Amino acid sequence: MKVLKFGGTSVGSAQRIKDVAKLICDGTQKIVVLSAMSGTTNSLVEISDYLYKKNPDGANDITNKLLLKYIDVINDLYSTQEYKHEAKKLVQKHFDYIRSFVKDLFTLFEEKEILAQGELISTGMMNLYLNEQGVHSVLIPALDYMRTDKNAEPDPTYIKEKLQALLTQNKDAELYITQGYICRNAYGEIDNLQRGGSDYTASLIGAAVQADEIQIWTDIDGMHNNDPRLVEKTSPVRQLHFEEAAELAYFGAKILHPTCILPAKQNNIPVRLLNTMEPNAPGTTISNETEKGKIKAVAAKDNITAIKIKSTRMLLATGFLRKIFETFEKHKTPIDVVTTSEVGVSITIDNCTNLQRIIEDLKQYGTITVDQDLVIVCVVGDMEWENLGFEAKIVSALKDIPVRMISYGGSNYNVSLLVKASDKKKALQALSDHLFING
Repeated sequence: MKVLKFGGTSVGSAQRIKDVAKLICDGTQKIVVLSAMSGTTNSLVEISDYLYKKNPDGANDITNKLLLKYIDVINDLYSTQEYKHEAKKLVQKHFDYIRSFVKDLFTLFEEKEILAQGELISTGMMNLYLNEQGVHSVLIPALDYMRTDKNAEPDPTYIKEKLQALLTQNKDAELYITQGYICRNAYGEIDNLQRGGSDYTASLIGAAVQADEIQIWTDIDGMHNNDPRLVEKTSPVRQLHFEEAAELAYFGAKILHPTCILPAKQNNIPVRLLNTMEPNAPGTTISNETEKGKIKAVAAKDNITAIKIKSTRMLLATGFLRKIFETFEKHKTPIDVVTTSEVGVSITIDNCTNLQRIIEDLKQYGTITVDQDLVIVCVVGDMEWENLGFEAKIVSALKDIPVRMISYGGSNYNVSLLVKASDKKKALQALSDHLFING
């Protein structure tokens, strides 16, 4: 069985929903994961913001506008009055639920309930449309099987047990339609998966049913070898190792969230990134296979701060690095890149919320230097140290650009370089020219 996930843009209009229905109706049994229609989640966040501020009129205004959008989609999507009526009844029920929060105390718990309505509506509408077309599809509620534990991490045993039971109850269905992003927490409250959202849902479902393949459908033809918004002549990467995809996702490639790769990797399930607008394009396949000796892609992560701790008195001192890392742990600030010498350590972070407290704590260990407005440029591929020449190619490409840090050796798939934000576009283009276009 395959698991197919479609993002908000892919189901963003009546025509897009019809196009997705054609893609998934090929006579084979599959699980289909849907996001909320594009723009819906942003509107639900705005509604929640008004409710936090105790402005029910503002919330109602956004709610009414969003409802009208759905009514227009319903009129264009369904061909019979019977199904138009059913769809409007479904949508109205969810919008009545949203309005029910106007008079109540509004907290984070209520916000999560409101945010869940987008996925509940999109899946309900898709299921009704498929039924109207004569397809035997069944709605499998994510809130009945997708659960996180007390650490807010997915509970794979619970997910597998409950999902398998739901599939068995509806074993004759051609299509199983379910919601991405939303779940229940360990206390039974409506929650969400946050990191990776619907992609994560698809990967967790794939692992639970031991899927043959997980397909992530978006509006882009796979993962590109550089940022097409900034760089000329980029091209899709047809094959990536799970580690390469994770590095690219973490360091800025927006098409995929790094978290969602892990369940697929652990269960050796290939992930394909495909384009709803060009369904025949090959996209990108992510698996445990490596193309030996090949540099695959470049990505960049913005808003980076570098902190350098220099201390001659700590030279060769036992526990120096431990104290440095414990400082960042104390202030709940993740570290991206680390380089060391005999008398100093340079560290990058992308969250400056506690920067001043971190600096004050680090001063007891040495002299502190801080550089801001930096970018991590990540070059990904088969970076085994026995492979000759790739380091020279990367450094040579940036010969005219100042590099603040270089990190190599922590991964077999990544070389990271720290440059000024003002040099980002120039660095990305230079790497493309040197590694892909002319290389």
